[in-house]
Parts: sequence; structure tokens; C-alpha cells
Amino acid sequence: MSGETTLTIIGNLTADPTIRFMNDTGDAVVNFTVASTPRVFDSKSKQWKDGNPVFMRCTQWREAGQNVSDSLSKGDRVIVVGKLQQREYTDRDGVKRQVMEVVADEVGASLKYHVARPIRNKARKNSGQSSTGSGGRGHGVSDDPYAAAAPEDESEGVPF
Repeated sequence: MSGETTLTIIGNLTADPTIRFMNDTGDAVVNFTVASTPRVFDSKSKQWKDGNPVFMRCTQWREAGQNVSDSLSKGDRVIVVGKLQQREYTDRDGVKRQVMEVVADEVGASLKYHVARPIRNKARKNSGQSSTGSGGRGHGVSDDPYAAAAPEDESEGVPF
């Protein structure tokens, strides 16, 4: 869709991601908040100073959302790329509210201060819940022909 506002936010998770499953489709949806705090070097004091933090609510869907829930926790530094959306909802008191949030296309752990080793997903069993983006098949089967898991015996390794 043209005209969407796409952004990248880098910061730390303010809490563990929360996961829930949609009743009608079984798709996972994960919500989390990223705090991004700009830092500037003050040449007079010779120290780094924190600016005003930006707190951005983020949402990730389906298997990618479940991966976020399984992989990340409070305090982890993340990089989120997604579309900025404004949505309206009615709170418990019946008051209409608006919120700005990022619907994430990609979420990853920042490797600036951490080390990570990607692990390919195996078929998930979520007691009937679908964790794939495949329209509710729920078998953990990927449509990607290159998504086959690496062989258990790595002695045949990559030939270069």
C-alpha cells in the first residue's frame, strides 16, 4: 500500500512481550513496548546524557509474533521495522481513545551489546492454535522451499 508511514525504532523492551491467540483464527498476536532514548555527548562535562525517551507500542502477528514472545524479554535491545498506524478504541469506561502503534514487519535482537544465534523453528504444537502465517493450517509447515532444517549431522558441513 503506498503512502504508509514506515519507521525503524531501536530501543529496549519495557516489559516481557504479551502473547494472545485470536479466537476465530488461532493466530498469535504479540504486544510489546520499545523505549528509545537518544543519547548525546556533552563536551563540557565530557559525559553522555540521556534525552527524552520515546515509548512506542508495537504489535507482531502469527509465527513471527510467537518468535518474539519466545525469544525476547524485558530489557532486551531490539530493532523494529514496521508501519506506523493510528487506531481508535473504546476503553472500559466507554471513552473513545486513539493510539499510535507500530505494526511490525520485522523484529530482531540488536547485536550491538549482545550475541545471538538464530535457531530455525520446528513444527509448533499450540494445542490447536495456529502459529503460522499460513491461514490457520497450524502445522508449522513453511511455504518457503529453502526453509528446511539443517541436517542433524553437521560433519557433512558446507563445502567451502
